[in-house]
Amino acid sequence: MPISERLSRLGSGVFARNDQRKAAYSARAAGRGPDGAPLPPLLDLSLGSTDLQPPPVALAAIAAGLGRPESASYCLHAATLPFREAVAAWARRRFDVAVDPETEVLLLVGSQEGTAHLPLAVLNPGDPALLLDPYYPSHMGGLHLASAEPVLLPLDPEAGWRPDFDRLSPSQWQALKLMVLGFPHNPTATTGEQAWLDGAVERALRHDVVLAHDNPYVDLALDGEAPALLRHPDWRRCGIEFFSFSKSWCLGGYRLAFAIGAEDLITALRQLKGVVDFNQSLALQAGAIAALERAPHWPEQLRGVYRERRDRMAAALEAQGWPVRLPSMALYLWLQIPEVAQARGLDSERFCAALLEGSGVCLTPGNGFGPGGEGWQRLALVHPAADLEAGAARIGDWLHRF
Repeated sequence: MPISERLSRLGSGVFARNDQRKAAYSARAAGRGPDGAPLPPLLDLSLGSTDLQPPPVALAAIAAGLGRPESASYCLHAATLPFREAVAAWARRRFDVAVDPETEVLLLVGSQEGTAHLPLAVLNPGDPALLLDPYYPSHMGGLHLASAEPVLLPLDPEAGWRPDFDRLSPSQWQALKLMVLGFPHNPTATTGEQAWLDGAVERALRHDVVLAHDNPYVDLALDGEAPALLRHPDWRRCGIEFFSFSKSWCLGGYRLAFAIGAEDLITALRQLKGVVDFNQSLALQAGAIAALERAPHWPEQLRGVYRERRDRMAAALEAQGWPVRLPSMALYLWLQIPEVAQARGLDSERFCAALLEGSGVCLTPGNGFGPGGEGWQRLALVHPAADLEAGAARIGDWLHRF
């Protein structure tokens, strides 16, 4: 059967590869290890899928909406107006910016849907587009879907992962059609600075580049203030920003997100969506509206939980001999491969596989986030602190044996 070259460029995806390894380990753990002893259960720290619960008011609104006949119908763009109006009101409260719900807001099926589809809406085949390296996988996936040409901007850990836009030549800037940023940054768990984003806006305006800012972690900065495209007075002239309910309101499985951006960009993405999918049920939209309007402070309590988890897990890993750079953003630790594994010549993928096989703890290999992620692992703080510390002990025991 014919398979497109585009699909081969997409590859299998780091989360899909990890999923296969986790399934294989869980199947073995249901039996016995090689020595007849039981294997420890899987401790999955590979996905940023929180164990924390959504606001009860959001769940109640969804439950109430499910009983309404219109919630079972296809939802076209016009029916999303109440949601878009709630988003515009949130933007006014959150960033003190006036947003037109008719022309500058778009409901999304998760922010990944928006970042993956935007290149199809704004790029032609072969157009160059800038990505940070490391990058989130859907950012590269969107470029491959559009047959665009990725231009990687390496982030230096010794510079605090700050993007150095001067690394690109003037001719490269003139050729660029799109740049995709995201601060707070996944996977490095760096909050970033507004000045970094302001510098990107200046470059976008000077060279007529579309600036897409992926901002699902805007409410989860543990240190510093999260940057936002909407804080720049010229955001309408060049950009679009993606927000999500997955992190701030713990609604990841409900696939609720939105974009706010320049009218031309929102219109282009809306046109693409119009031939690709419908919108989420009105019941789910009711839950999102309730989260914005009646649980605006929900992220504040999450930050306290994640701060404790970050600090306790970092201390636990340090005690096991695995140095940790304390991150400024919630949800993840971004860890260099331990020296003992480096000495064995293990890359990120093989280290992740060996760690899972030997301890039952699953992390995400950094190479899944681009060449700049090689030599690193991402650990998600998605279990209670005591479970994380127990996982650190399992990791330490394996490292000592290793």
